[in-house]
Amino acid sequence: MSRRCRLGSVPWPTWDEAAAACLIALVLARLTMVLPAGRLRAAVAPALREFSLVSGLYTLWRLARQLPFTHETGAIDRGRAIHRLQQHLHLPSEIGVQHLVIHHGWLARLVNAYYATVHVPALIVFLVWLWARHRAAYPHWRNGLVYVTLGCLVIRFLRVAPPRFIPELGFVDLSRSLGFDVYGDPGTGVSDQYAAMPSIHVAWAAVVALGVFCVARSRWRWLVLLHLPATVFVVAATGHHWWLDGIVALLLLALGLYGDSRWRRARARTDEPALTAGARGSESAPAPR
Repeated sequence: MSRRCRLGSVPWPTWDEAAAACLIALVLARLTMVLPAGRLRAAVAPALREFSLVSGLYTLWRLARQLPFTHETGAIDRGRAIHRLQQHLHLPSEIGVQHLVIHHGWLARLVNAYYATVHVPALIVFLVWLWARHRAAYPHWRNGLVYVTLGCLVIRFLRVAPPRFIPELGFVDLSRSLGFDVYGDPGTGVSDQYAAMPSIHVAWAAVVALGVFCVARSRWRWLVLLHLPATVFVVAATGHHWWLDGIVALLLLALGLYGDSRWRRARARTDEPALTAGARGSESAPAPR
């Protein structure tokens, strides 16, 4: 059994624990098929299958960072190149955000805690809420989450150092300076620290914030929408990401959701003739005696 990794003070499952949960849920889903058809079977079996799928995807995410392609060669130089590109594009400097936070100790502690503890729980709560309350919209946003995470995993093999690893440019490792180190030394912990591009934090925050905003009708959705700009602010203030890391993550999510929507429309057009033919056939069939 591999060592359990920690993000801040929260222990997250290892890949083998997630794989075991995936297998157990899949077996239980199969066993529920022996239950008599009814509301219990209709509720439990799909939930177990979905939990198995999400656990399997989490397993792949954790395994991907252990592939042998993860090295630091060129990461610092690419980080400097992103900094120069952002200056050329006249984007505001992350250093200004860091200075704002550093001058207010309570705010510095708040953004560190937000970065370390809100990221994954918010996503889990969102998926459970969407499954329980808006089942029809669940597959679209679940698929968007899968596509953006896959895109982040692919791009991460092009190593990019986060701002906090380039102190000569004026950046600060805010978490470590406050004694609230999120990841530990590079190469340890739950996350790959030389994979700043793109930001998985911003990607998952966008799934949660935009998903709730698009699906819900309550006025509270405007409050949940703030989770996205708050996360963008937090990842910059802590020195974990460049602005472009978040921009690329948002583009990946937009492409994923667009592709999923196109696929669903194409499938609906394909299925429509068969459904129409089936309906006509049932109408023309003689009534049973």
